[in-house]
Amino acid sequence: MDMEQLYGYVPRELVTFVLVTLFSLLIGLSQRRISLKREGETTLFGTDRTFTFIGILGYLLYILDPTDMCLFMGGGAVLGLLLGLNYYVKQSQFHVFGVTTIIIALITYCIAPIVATQPSWFYVMVIVTVLLLTELKHTFTELAQRMKNDEMITLAKFLAISGIILPMLPHKNLLPDVNLTPYSIWLATVVVSGISYLSYLLKRYVFQESGTLVSGIIGGLYSSTATISVLARKSRKASEQEATDYVAAMLLAVSMMFLRFMILILIFSKEIFLSIYPYLLIMAVVAAIVAWFIHSRQKRPAEQPAELEEDDSSNPLEFKVALIFAVLFVVFTFLTHYTLVYAGTGGLNLLSFVSGFSDITPFILNLLQNTGSVAALIITACSMQAIISNIMVNMFYALFFAGKGSKLRPWILGGFGAVIACNLVLLLFFYI
Repeated sequence: MDMEQLYGYVPRELVTFVLVTLFSLLIGLSQRRISLKREGETTLFGTDRTFTFIGILGYLLYILDPTDMCLFMGGGAVLGLLLGLNYYVKQSQFHVFGVTTIIIALITYCIAPIVATQPSWFYVMVIVTVLLLTELKHTFTELAQRMKNDEMITLAKFLAISGIILPMLPHKNLLPDVNLTPYSIWLATVVVSGISYLSYLLKRYVFQESGTLVSGIIGGLYSSTATISVLARKSRKASEQEATDYVAAMLLAVSMMFLRFMILILIFSKEIFLSIYPYLLIMAVVAAIVAWFIHSRQKRPAEQPAELEEDDSSNPLEFKVALIFAVLFVVFTFLTHYTLVYAGTGGLNLLSFVSGFSDITPFILNLLQNTGSVAALIITACSMQAIISNIMVNMFYALFFAGKGSKLRPWILGGFGAVIACNLVLLLFFYI
């Protein structure tokens, strides 16, 4: 039942009054808990009852003059004066300089017109935001302490490439016969950078003290190849008991790669997604099962916190990285177009396999941009082939970086071999 239906049974004014009182009380209770814990009673402007009365006062002054709102604005001015006097006393006598309580009190005073004029989702969102920001003060403090010097610059870069550069780019083809626009190039770059940035934030701020397995999961969202290379290098110093965990983490990175492509394909082409998601989902599950099987082969001591090395600490939004991806996207666009023109779908099948030797994301995203000129089944098949070849390359990377005498070699060959074999079986079923 929405609010308009509720108003048919209960007077609007009553519902608004109850909501304003309830929301104001919740904010007041939050203030009491936080203030008693950190400041003490002597510095309080008010808590549960005071904030409730502030909300009720705002409602009364609003309904008495809802058009001109002169009474409401006058009450707000008086409240602001009282809050200012309270702040002066706190500053001069107790050396307390925070203004958060003052701002929250003014928001509480404004709840009434917000509830009366705005949709329910909006005022609930306001209340939830206020409560969360009030309760998460320590969390934000810890977050600020853990932030690197360039974290805000990194965020500004992402906002710039997605919110400023992208909308300004034209949708016109660069060449008449090639489906390639500045907008499509940069859109692919923004989407991939966004997923990379998200995985970077998860690793740095959510799973910073995670173990090897979680490192593989989070790293796979960013780059399975980079993650596997780093894990393989770190495995050289691992004990025999830890060997299986490193291989399991590599396979979890492969599993997350399949899920990452599911997200990318869904964003760019729902038609291709509907035809390929069963394959991607099955392979993600297969890789995860193989990882679990390898992880369970040995009994190990409690997992020690492990972090990816330079790859995790690197900035995923360097413009150099974005430009490299954009260049690769353009190169694969031309290769795909002229391969189709001069070699047909057979040449495209070969190109899909060869593309797996490098970063396959630009190739697959380029295929998704050509859904009008290339059949969906061909795009699906080529994407599957590119993924298979890329997994084979990742296996060789793992073997190379782990070293010749590594204890991981049989696990790598067995685990990756099982995933590749399942891929090939599914591909054969697809062609049959």
